[in-house]
Amino acid sequence: MEEIHSETAKPDPEPKIIGLTGGIGSGKTTVAHFIEELGFPVYYSDDRAKSIVNEDDGLKLKIKQLLGEDSYDEDGMYDRKYVTGKVFKNNDLLEQLNEIIHPAVRIDFEDWVKKQSKYLVFKETALLFELQLNLQCYKSLLVTAEDNIRIKRVMDRDQKTYREVESVMERQMPEKDKIRLADYIIYNNTNLEDLKEQAEQIIFKIE
Repeated sequence: MEEIHSETAKPDPEPKIIGLTGGIGSGKTTVAHFIEELGFPVYYSDDRAKSIVNEDDGLKLKIKQLLGEDSYDEDGMYDRKYVTGKVFKNNDLLEQLNEIIHPAVRIDFEDWVKKQSKYLVFKETALLFELQLNLQCYKSLLVTAEDNIRIKRVMDRDQKTYREVESVMERQMPEKDKIRLADYIIYNNTNLEDLKEQAEQIIFKIE
């Protein structure tokens, strides 16, 4: 009698996570949109964090305990301007705030990954290397540009002064350190067509 062998279905492989980062004014969000146009899902960590601090009651309580009731306005919404003012020049407070928010974002990201069907997914975050999130990624992709170009972009976009933008950049990890850590680098010094071409070439290399 012929034996019948039942084949168990193999589970789909876990998608490979590509960390996407860049300092203020680098253009990482523009690159993220190009990546989405190429058909790959992007998790926007910074945007999700802005939502999570308003959605998670436990998170709200911890933030209020750390920074005070004024961390949320009278409508119960996260007061970003107030919080930024509290932590901007206080590294200890900023570190404590990150220790509250980032674990919640990590859980949200893990849930998001489980719902994806693509073999490559991208995690966009400004703090990829600062929080050593690159160690959890298959590869890392840095978007960078010359300092003067980045400063002008942010001045035009956010109506900030040169010194205001410069002070933000001074608090971020130096570009030379990010370049040393990144697996792939996109230089966003020219135009959108060149930027898109670089993104396509790197996706091809990763694939």
